[in-house]
Amino acid sequence: MSAPPDRLTIDELAAAVGTTVRTTRYYASLGLVPPPERVGRVAYYGPVHRARLELVRALQDHGFTLQAAERVLGSIPADATVEDLALQRAMLTSWSAEPPAVLSRRALEKRAERKLSDDDLDLLTLLGAVEPSDQGWLVTPSLSVGLGLLDVDVPRESLGLAEAAIRRHMQALADELTTILHEQVLEPYREQSSSPDDAVRLEQTVSQLRRLTLEAVVHGFQRAANAVITRSLARRD
Repeated sequence: MSAPPDRLTIDELAAAVGTTVRTTRYYASLGLVPPPERVGRVAYYGPVHRARLELVRALQDHGFTLQAAERVLGSIPADATVEDLALQRAMLTSWSAEPPAVLSRRALEKRAERKLSDDDLDLLTLLGAVEPSDQGWLVTPSLSVGLGLLDVDVPRESLGLAEAAIRRHMQALADELTTILHEQVLEPYREQSSSPDDAVRLEQTVSQLRRLTLEAVVHGFQRAANAVITRSLARRD
């Protein structure tokens, strides 16, 4: 018997997703993909199987544990289409270019290229540059910023206040921007008929929006800070 159209063997599926057959079988055993379609003794996997595996890979590449990926996949309806899964992948993958890593203290000091005292680690934790975990230290993308602040001659209490202010305003900004993305981009997409190609374009659009939004936040803060300086100088005249 010939294979159904758009169907892959497990070897072909693993190669297409960029994983191993063993890992693909393990993911299937966890229920992360639905059972294959069998033709005789051969199991075949379709576009939905591939989309689900690609979602798992994307989540792991952005720092999700396998257990967290299982929870995400478990919340997605069994009849989700390729387009639905692409939408989930676009929304759930991290805005960080580099996923967090868990390092031992020795490995963390090697990355930092310096010895780290307990006080240093307390400050890095306060600044959100690292987070303690059972396996060591979870390193966030802001580690370089935290390390730079270790040598700044400013009271650590002041740094903590500044970090709290940044986190508070960034959370509010992230909430508002996410609402706009849902209402203005994702909901119109859901309401119109779409194809797998549309889903790919949407994911690319969301990825590009992430990059441009991060750049806009930096430039926006620079403009706002310059405006504050200008107003301060004007009051002194």
